[in-house]
Amino acid sequence: MWKKTMAAAILLLTSFQISQASINKVQHAPDSVYLFSYATTHDDGRSGLRFAYSIDQKNWLEVGRNYGYVRCDYGRWGSQKKMLDPILKQMPNGEWYCTWKLNERDGYGHVSSKDLLYWGRQSYNSTNPLVNEKKVTAFVAGKEETGSLNRTAWSVIEGLIKTYEANQYRNELHGELMEQDGTRFAGLKPLSAILTAQPEQSKPISELLVGIFFEDINYAADGGLYAELIQNRDFEYALSDKEGHDKNWNSSHSWKLVITNQASKETANDATFTIDTAAPLHPNNPHYALLSVSTAANAALINEGFDGIALKKGERYDFSLFGKVVKGKEGKLRIRLLGKEQQVLGETTIYVGSKAWKQSKAVLIAKADAADATLSIEPQEAGSYALDLISLFPQKTFKNRKNGLRGDLAQTLADMHPRFMRFPGGCVAHGDGIDNIYRWKNTIGPLEARKPQRNLWGYHQTAGLGYYEYFQFCEDIGAEPLPVLAAGVPCQNSAHTATCKGGQQGGIPMNEMGAYVQEILDLIEWANGDAKTTKWGKVRAQAGHPKPFNLKYIGIGNEDLITDIFEERFTLIFNAIKEKYPEIVVIGNTGPAAEGTDYTEGWNLATKLNVPIVDEHYYQPPGWFIHNQEYYDKYSRNKSKVYLGEYASHVPGRKTNMETALSEALYMTALERNGDIVSMSSYAPLLAKEKRTQWNPNLIYFNNQEVKPTTGYYVQQLYGQNAGDTYIGSQLSVNNDNDGVKKRVAVSIVKDSRTNDIIVKLVNLLPVSVDTKVKLSGMGILSGVATRTVLSGRPTDKPLPITDTMQVSDCFDYQIPPYSFTVIRIKGSL
Repeated sequence: MWKKTMAAAILLLTSFQISQASINKVQHAPDSVYLFSYATTHDDGRSGLRFAYSIDQKNWLEVGRNYGYVRCDYGRWGSQKKMLDPILKQMPNGEWYCTWKLNERDGYGHVSSKDLLYWGRQSYNSTNPLVNEKKVTAFVAGKEETGSLNRTAWSVIEGLIKTYEANQYRNELHGELMEQDGTRFAGLKPLSAILTAQPEQSKPISELLVGIFFEDINYAADGGLYAELIQNRDFEYALSDKEGHDKNWNSSHSWKLVITNQASKETANDATFTIDTAAPLHPNNPHYALLSVSTAANAALINEGFDGIALKKGERYDFSLFGKVVKGKEGKLRIRLLGKEQQVLGETTIYVGSKAWKQSKAVLIAKADAADATLSIEPQEAGSYALDLISLFPQKTFKNRKNGLRGDLAQTLADMHPRFMRFPGGCVAHGDGIDNIYRWKNTIGPLEARKPQRNLWGYHQTAGLGYYEYFQFCEDIGAEPLPVLAAGVPCQNSAHTATCKGGQQGGIPMNEMGAYVQEILDLIEWANGDAKTTKWGKVRAQAGHPKPFNLKYIGIGNEDLITDIFEERFTLIFNAIKEKYPEIVVIGNTGPAAEGTDYTEGWNLATKLNVPIVDEHYYQPPGWFIHNQEYYDKYSRNKSKVYLGEYASHVPGRKTNMETALSEALYMTALERNGDIVSMSSYAPLLAKEKRTQWNPNLIYFNNQEVKPTTGYYVQQLYGQNAGDTYIGSQLSVNNDNDGVKKRVAVSIVKDSRTNDIIVKLVNLLPVSVDTKVKLSGMGILSGVATRTVLSGRPTDKPLPITDTMQVSDCFDYQIPPYSFTVIRIKGSL
């Protein structure tokens, strides 16, 4: 009794103290204070607009330590996104208006807010209407800063403080890592739980929930999925690919001339290798090699491939080149594959005899395995030869397609059973500036006619892997194609260049948008048009695919700034597609984050236009996925559906392991639960070549000989191979009321109507096991053997899944291992 009385007294005292504190707070708070707004020069304004307040203009208190309430989103990531000399003023209508200098060239940024918390769309132009506003200096956190002074109600400051504190608390939750579990769950004993299926609460869910997103980042295409073995085959590498940072990145990159006969100094000068543009093979590929030799069999033109050329003993490789005789007569070229010690691993000959460009072909058979072979082209007669589009392809591509995909990489993707594939980006789709927008027509047709360009990730795109190959691969693996095209604006992170301003650059000029819209409509006709009666359907048929590709979905834009410039162009494109091809599902976007201006404005626009699906992107720490499992439960079922187009769990150091994989598996149970509103999802990025990455983590790493799926890959694969089209409601009861414990155990039950299988997914992010009684009565479960796959290990481990069988009935026991993901596939009655 005493304990209960004391507890009640403590509760009463606490309540009184809280109430008294609230009274004191109201009594002592000022009606208004001075608001100082500034962007610190210590980081060139990259942290955005900051606030401090004061009662007397002498003692200034930060509103959030080093916290920016709005940041400039103009120009390239990091280096160019500056908010310089911001000026903030409250207008007569009560709205706050902020303008700032972008840099020394491009003018000013503008944004407004009603409450200093939610900021509207940013715009950029050459004028600053507040240029004459007075600036003041203040000492904030021991540093002198320059900014604007306003007087405002204390309630405004209070709102800023509460927002900051809420964000700090939220960040603390989201920052939870498994390395802290020893402390967080000290003394935690194994749990018991009851999982009860509730088939009466079943609902249909999307059959496209799990797919893949391919972007040419980390050398995912050339040197990766695209099976071509020769680097810079078309001599189109340019300094601009790397923006001049690599002086060796030019038309001769990856090629070198080797003198094979060093008998005399004079002999060494008999051969030359230069780049010419006088009479190219095609205007889209203006550069070609000019190989001249005065002495037969005296020199070799060597290509090193992409970090070497990988060969497999006994396999056949298709060699081809376009060539012509510039000086001399018909010449024989000896083609060799050479090992590290210059041993011959394959050999053949071709002839170049025409004065006009002509393609020559041959086949080489590898005599031995090699990781780092080179290609050698050796003229056997004196003369001068123009050479271009020099290619070496394994005959064993995926599905044995010509100009096809690397077999092991493509199969690894196919093994995920993706229901769709999004391509070609990502940022690659809308490019680094208007002139770098990915144009699909440049990527179809004969290889020599395709137009290569700079990849904004800092290298080169040959376009050998183009739209035809993307669509063909989707067909080969049974995935819906989902091409993404720019919404008339380039990447919001486009760099300032000598000729163009940064960011969206004003978008494609409106007087050119008609042609751009037609380009998008032409893509739909190319994919679906009749091979005999439509212009672009005929083009597809001539390429080897007379049947339509049956395109159903098209993405317009990629994590764009939702500005007036964007809205005008997106609306034009959306309405044109809706009018001519109403059956096509257009997917819009909501910017690059799960909250903020672009997210809100993107959703407002989607609602206004009734866009069928919107594309959301977010990369978050594991704690975010743990504490946001109800993210989509709150979404309206009467608005656009969601495509979660890019997401991944990121830990410090950007590694992939059980911690990242399990947090993704946990979140995917929520995606299945919300599969009535979430139509699609895809992890990003997909592929990365070792030692050639621009981004980490990725789902699959590879080198020239090996494919190395991550632990996260197996999570995606297990969801893809065990997808359902009906979600079965369920109730999970755990014998622990700690919210942090309960949030780390998640389940999902789905039914695959094609097989009638019931699939139970169980995720445990705790350091202890969970003894679970699984009750599946009323679901037509056939007692007997079920397939069980378990992915389990310590948080820093990178285990492989283990598959076996187990006995099940409509009520069975299962112990979920610590730190694990389990999939149990049970046969249902037909």
